[in-house]
Amino acid sequence: MSPSFFRRLYFTAVGLFLAAPIIVVLGVSVNEKQDLAFPPKGFSLAWYGQIFQNPEWRSALIASLLLALTAAAIAVAIALPLAWFMWRRIAPWANVFQVLGLAPFILPPVITALGFLSFWATTGFYGQPWTAAISHSIFFVTLPLVTLSLGFASIDRSLVEAASTMGADDRTVMRTVVLPLILPYLVSGYAFAFVLSLNEYIIAYMTVGFTMETLPIKIFNALRYGYTPTMASVSVFFVAIAALVFGLIARFGDIRRLLGAMSSDGN
Repeated sequence: MSPSFFRRLYFTAVGLFLAAPIIVVLGVSVNEKQDLAFPPKGFSLAWYGQIFQNPEWRSALIASLLLALTAAAIAVAIALPLAWFMWRRIAPWANVFQVLGLAPFILPPVITALGFLSFWATTGFYGQPWTAAISHSIFFVTLPLVTLSLGFASIDRSLVEAASTMGADDRTVMRTVVLPLILPYLVSGYAFAFVLSLNEYIIAYMTVGFTMETLPIKIFNALRYGYTPTMASVSVFFVAIAALVFGLIARFGDIRRLLGAMSSDGN
């Protein structure tokens, strides 16, 4: 047998190993009865309907979507001027801003969550829904910061110089030249932050407690009363959203560049 056969066999085995937990959860989510059995006993999609029909699960879904949409928008709003500044102001001390942007994501989530808990409790805002959005945006700001930095790095500076020579100020250059070029990177950064915020549990739990139930918090709270296939359905729902978002990024964006690969000309 050729080496390529064994290579394909190896990668197939690795792929099945990585996909096994998702396959099990998918099987559990279609059980006909309220049982976490695998292989599933019967087949039913009723548990997926519970996500939208049950008021508690529907409320948690809406809270998760609103939190993720808001947090991703704030993260992009923070990352965009930082990336723009580091691109325009080439100076050794400008790297300090990049380190500040990367710092929250480098720390373990539980440490960051405790920091947010202490801060919001001290200021008296603990439990307010908007604190979770701000905390998520700070924690995930690294993702749009990286993608936007790659986007700015891909811009030919001669285009900016030409626009400036024609009399365009910084605001006009940003609106007419820079933004159209970095738009795919901006959308990708927003999408990355959105997906991770949608699935994040510990920071949301530490900042809002039980005053707002996102889907991850709802799952953990529901575990106290037993196990239902609805929990597995929510997990599959999360995986489907992530696959859809990242699939769209891979289809319409420069996924190799976003992952840090360099082009063939070295730029």
